Amino acid sequence: MKRVKFKKGEQKGFLDLVVSRLNCISVRGILQFGFEMKYSSLKNYYCERRVIPLDFFNDLCHLAKVDAEDLDVEYLEGNWGQIKGGKKGRK
Repeated sequence: MKRVKFKKGEQKGFLDLVVSRLNCISVRGILQFGFEMKYSSLKNYYCERRVIPLDFFNDLCHLAKVDAEDLDVEYLEGNWGQIKGGKKGRK
């Protein structure tokens, strides 16, 4: 699954922009638009503990009428952040 990485602090700003354009009271209001996602995941995206999946990012851009090309984001491959195997065993 590809992901979208923002610069520090900009992911929260993006979600705030989406909330204001959708006339929601808070980030939880995004879930009323039919997203199959737990609130804790959405909160982790808002606090920037996790990076946003590309599909969810594209859906938010479409709903809030935000041009994704105007945003300064980096697209990450699905295996980003994984640890390579083959660690040394005990001797």
